[in-house]
Amino acid sequence: MSPELLTIGMFGLLLFAIISGVSLTFAMGGTAVIFGTIMFGSNGMYSIITTMFGSMWSILLSAIPLFVFIGVALAKSKIANDLYHAFYLWSGRTPGGLLLGTAGFAATLSAMTGSCAASTVTTGLVGIPAMDKRKYDRSFVLGTIGAAGTLGIMIPPSITLILIGLQTGQSVGRLFMGGLVAGLLLLTIFLIYIAILARIRPQLAPGAEIRAPLAERVNALRSVILPLLIILSVLISIFAGIATPTEAAAVGAAAVVISVAIRGELTLRYIAEVSHATASMTGMVIWIVFGASAFIAVYGGAGGTSFMTGYLGGLNVHPLVMILILQAITVVLGMFLDPVGIILLVLPIFYPIVVQLGFDPIWFCILFQLNLCIGYISPPFGYNLFYLKNLSPSTPITAIYRAVAPFLVLMLLTGAVIFLFPQVITSFTGLTAR
Repeated sequence: MSPELLTIGMFGLLLFAIISGVSLTFAMGGTAVIFGTIMFGSNGMYSIITTMFGSMWSILLSAIPLFVFIGVALAKSKIANDLYHAFYLWSGRTPGGLLLGTAGFAATLSAMTGSCAASTVTTGLVGIPAMDKRKYDRSFVLGTIGAAGTLGIMIPPSITLILIGLQTGQSVGRLFMGGLVAGLLLLTIFLIYIAILARIRPQLAPGAEIRAPLAERVNALRSVILPLLIILSVLISIFAGIATPTEAAAVGAAAVVISVAIRGELTLRYIAEVSHATASMTGMVIWIVFGASAFIAVYGGAGGTSFMTGYLGGLNVHPLVMILILQAITVVLGMFLDPVGIILLVLPIFYPIVVQLGFDPIWFCILFQLNLCIGYISPPFGYNLFYLKNLSPSTPITAIYRAVAPFLVLMLLTGAVIFLFPQVITSFTGLTAR
């Protein structure tokens, strides 16, 4: 079978399976089994199995359940509610103050959970009722929550950045530093936009009527101490080269357990719920890894990866145009597929091209990750759009599209800044030890 026909057949069957409602794991794995048998006969199964076992032995995969545990444990405690209360008290009477606090809360939650779903849904559940009471514009609220929620896969600790490191061989510590810089840049741009729009049109996001006493605001800061210590215990140990990502995740998991115990929330029921949710979410991610490993093993073994790399690398376009093409493909895929699946499917094809063209691999990986975030809120099927719909069932999906549109433009502009000025990322990513 020619590489052209192989590419059309495997990706066509994969797309058909996904549209038919088959889970991504079984869509990729099933496609691999069918085409592996066609291309290699019974030896095709041997290739699939050995590749999957090879994936299982990757030490970086052991960090995933630990980071998932951190996010689930924090989400199921009352730390999130206390954090939001602190942001509200400090938002003051400034127009849009509560919405600024909401964006900051979502970013903090992203650093705690590493998940867009957890960040977006938790922020919405906690923040929407509070802002409805204060007559905030629902569209403005939903747009902010949807955009800030995408930081869940950008701000470390991020499971997707770990998988990118696994696929490319790049330092997870450097990827985390790049993700932190890009995430904070995105957050800053969001905050500036919210502040300007709220100042121009205060009816969209009115300030609080009464400023909380200083003593009450200072007292509320106690709720921020434990989450910050957890985040810092993970990030500093990685950035300083004290620990590998897996070791740092273990430190973070221990810090979460201690923090929850100090708050008096560590019960048998809590442990059971966190353990069940961690196992379920980890199982989903790991099975996607296995399914994608099988797909790539067959596709690459039959010459498909070399064909696509050679085809894209042979296009007679400027190297920067090539990067734009790769990023555009990533955004489009992000409208339909989970980021984990996209990373495992296309990064093995994209990454060699980037290295061949001589671009900084960390810079490209952060751009790649940013476009996964953009795909999360891109109509018509970005994941966060449907999280927002569940949070606000009465809001038409078209209204949600309009709500996220300004933030989508801001994210594209941020991507353009990083694309045109790589030093925004590269000047920081050389500072990490691992």
